[in-house]
Amino acid sequence: MVQRKYLFPGVIELNLQAAQSFGVNLYLIDGGTEWALIDVGQNETLDDVIDLIRKLDFPLSKCKMLIATHADADHVQALASARLRLKAKTGAHPAAAQALEAGDPVQTYASIPAQGFEIDGGMPACKIDVKLEEGDEIKVGKLTLKVWSTPGHTPGQLSFQMGNLLFSGDNIYKDGCVGAIDAHHGSHLPSFITSLTRLRDADAEFLLPSHGPMFRKDPAILQGAIDRLTKYQHMADFGTCTVSWPLEDEWKRDILTGKMPAL
Repeated sequence: MVQRKYLFPGVIELNLQAAQSFGVNLYLIDGGTEWALIDVGQNETLDDVIDLIRKLDFPLSKCKMLIATHADADHVQALASARLRLKAKTGAHPAAAQALEAGDPVQTYASIPAQGFEIDGGMPACKIDVKLEEGDEIKVGKLTLKVWSTPGHTPGQLSFQMGNLLFSGDNIYKDGCVGAIDAHHGSHLPSFITSLTRLRDADAEFLLPSHGPMFRKDPAILQGAIDRLTKYQHMADFGTCTVSWPLEDEWKRDILTGKMPAL
């Protein structure tokens, strides 16, 4: 048996526990009589993840739920296999469930055709047993995860509050970066800003993201991201994710009024 390394009471982060990278942060919630896992990672690391959980002396039969923060393949490619092997229920937002149950390779980032990128094994379709909505609660033994809908990076991204902890998915990272913004991915800048504002104002003390280190919530970091994304809404750089492009609007007005460009 391996000695458990708790990041916080009731929380083991499996990368830290194993001193091994699983590609994304995997949070095991230890409720005493049962446990749950927030994200499961990719197929190539699933054997190691399950072996580690077994060595930590968590009965595989006591898995309450395999929870998806969202439908990105790096987070949940192994969800279908884990569901079968652990005989556990899966949980995800309805929008994420649609992509996962369809095994949609583009929406799940398993495939980016324009860049010739493909994840080995693609995105296996996975049944989602529990559709998680804003305000739901996931009881894991003595612990409770409160479900937050935090779209923006993807339509179906969820965050989970447990006391003063917030499992924040790909909303924001310690360096102030945010999850990828991509129209094919379903990214939506106004929703992203709303989600970041909610995180900024939350009563959580610590953010536990899906990538990078966990960190004490800093409103200045969140506000910096909010300000940046607010500007992105009006920049051509972000294509169809933009709300408006002031330069193009002004140019159209000039064309209609016959105004020549200032050269």
